[in-house]
Amino acid sequence: MPDSAGRDFGGIVECSPVRVVRPGSADEVADAVRAAAAQRVETVPRGLGHSTYGQSLTRGVSLDLRGLAGVEVGERQAVAGAGATWRDVLAAALPLGLTPPVLTDYLDLTVGGTISAGGVGGTSHVHGTQADNVLQMDVVADGEAVACSPAVRPALFDAVRGGLGRHGVITAATLRLVPAPERVLCCTIPCRDAADVLRVQRETAAEHISAQVKPSEVGWTYEAKAVLYGDGGEPPPGTSEVEELPYAAFCDRMRPDVEELIALGEWARPHPWGMVFLPMPRAAAVIEATLAAMATRDLGLSGVVLIKALRVGRVPTLGAPEDPVLFSVLRTASPGCASVPEMLAANRALLGLARAAGGTRYAVDSAPA
Repeated sequence: MPDSAGRDFGGIVECSPVRVVRPGSADEVADAVRAAAAQRVETVPRGLGHSTYGQSLTRGVSLDLRGLAGVEVGERQAVAGAGATWRDVLAAALPLGLTPPVLTDYLDLTVGGTISAGGVGGTSHVHGTQADNVLQMDVVADGEAVACSPAVRPALFDAVRGGLGRHGVITAATLRLVPAPERVLCCTIPCRDAADVLRVQRETAAEHISAQVKPSEVGWTYEAKAVLYGDGGEPPPGTSEVEELPYAAFCDRMRPDVEELIALGEWARPHPWGMVFLPMPRAAAVIEATLAAMATRDLGLSGVVLIKALRVGRVPTLGAPEDPVLFSVLRTASPGCASVPEMLAANRALLGLARAAGGTRYAVDSAPA
């Protein structure tokens, strides 16, 4: 993760703040926001800086919220500080047999950060985004610390979830929790093409489902991953591989990969990510057209292509089309591969295809206008 307030995970935009404030409470956040407003200086909240095109950067005041990191678990809910990570939330909830209904693939992101972005996970076809599963938030808006929920200040509640910090600073969130399974069954399903991937995602009854597109000697290959929670589930039709894992290990499945990428230097390279929401009826065509124009060098040595059908519930700031598919081309500007400008140009082309098909940009991506 970037440890400088002037750089984010994308590594493309650099922007140094005039001041970094590390508040330890909501009142200190409010004080910092009011002081910056009096000086007519922008304030931008920041967790771990996992944005990819400078969304968490500013030339004004950077609010480092990692000090707001406590987690308290109650009956079917948890109250988490904005700077707590999803790893922290899971560690507090699992001993009580509970889990957040939606987790991002990478657990070391902050609660405030992913709620501000929406937060898509493998269970989002069932539970929506992480922002859909927030019961209440403590927010600093217009320099005042206030609470908001669907019943109290609902307009603020809707504006802040998925709002990238533009309409208020999240300081804490009350999160819905659900019973956690002890073990899961991970099933790999090879697919012919993008349309087949989407068919599998629509037709497969699984608590967690996703898909990945991988380069091979014969071109791009597609596979869906269906994860069944608990015992007794039968692998879906077409399954080629099955792996049983403890739920905690499944949730943390990315840790070994991240450690390897850090060791190889890939984690620190620029990440020009292209991410768009596509309407289901036109998603396969956009995905196939994008991949037809791509070679392995356009993705990078550690790049990943993901396809995820989901529902977004009631998070109006996301602006996703009805029945959306999140198509993510997570590029890494590795040595010997396409350059950052080339990758950004490809992201603009993807965004153009998406908009022509009735899709929209996922606002944490790297598709500059």
